[in-house]
Amino acid sequence: MESADQPSAENEPRKRLKPGERRLQILQGLAAMLEQPGADRITTAALAAHLGVSEAALYRHFASKAQMFEALIDYIETSTFTLVNQVQDRAAAQGLNGVQQVQLIATLTVEFAEKNPGMCRVMVGDALVLEHARLQERMNLYFDKLESSFKQCLRDINSPTPTVAANTCASAVTALLMGRLQRYVRSGFKRPASQQLKESLALMLSI
Repeated sequence: MESADQPSAENEPRKRLKPGERRLQILQGLAAMLEQPGADRITTAALAAHLGVSEAALYRHFASKAQMFEALIDYIETSTFTLVNQVQDRAAAQGLNGVQQVQLIATLTVEFAEKNPGMCRVMVGDALVLEHARLQERMNLYFDKLESSFKQCLRDINSPTPTVAANTCASAVTALLMGRLQRYVRSGFKRPASQQLKESLALMLSI
């Protein structure tokens, strides 16, 4: 029994979250629910229950579920293209040629997806099937942008535009990554997307 001078847990003031913390918790909760293999479409009611808050609490931070997914896509884009830019910026200093840059970017992208399986479901569109069409459009543009990065890496230094061979290889590498990530998701995250990736890239990039 509690003594009179000890406040009960029920009477203790609820810890106030710092600005942005609840928003981050919501996104982390959504990503965690997406990590469940074969998960059904996630509703705001299910997400609220998972987080132990009301649906109203979710809508204080996001106008809609689509906006939550857009925030996840923002995170995917920022995280992976930061790596892409780092590779390209350091290429000269590290003595990386175009093929090596593509290999490194492809590997880092796959590693990001494997470390964040919930995000991977967003990347391949598996989690977006019944969501707003603009979300899938954004992921399509993401892979288009990734392919453009590969083209620039493979561009002949003396040519202002990528060659036909560079365009073909960039397209093939992008398709390979999309297929590997799709297989990773469809296997319930059991077949690593990185499995024999190095060997596959070596065959594709033997230009």
